Amino acid sequence: MTLALLLAALLAVTCVVVVALPFLREPEPESDHLDELDENERRRLELLEARDRALAALKELEFDHRTGTVSDEDYRALVGPLRRDAASALQALGDAGEATREATPEKGRPTRERTS
Repeated sequence: MTLALLLAALLAVTCVVVVALPFLREPEPESDHLDELDENERRRLELLEARDRALAALKELEFDHRTGTVSDEDYRALVGPLRRDAASALQALGDAGEATREATPEKGRPTRERTS
């Protein structure tokens, strides 16, 4: 009986070690080299960050207004500039995306020529 318990415990410990082994090893990266962003990618990243900041500020202002932390007058004074910031970031992001699409047409899709 004791031998059976000892073998079962040994089997259980072995199974736990075998299952946990991949999680205990340090992962080896393919390479430590990070690609540099070109100017278009950097600009797009900046615009995405500006959009996210503006939308987060709007969300926080809306929450503060609903909870009563910000008065109606302060809310009306602050919401306009934040909405303009968010709209300008979205507009710039759309313009940048459109310029990128025009510069590099997708594979398999015919390009449309503009007629004036």
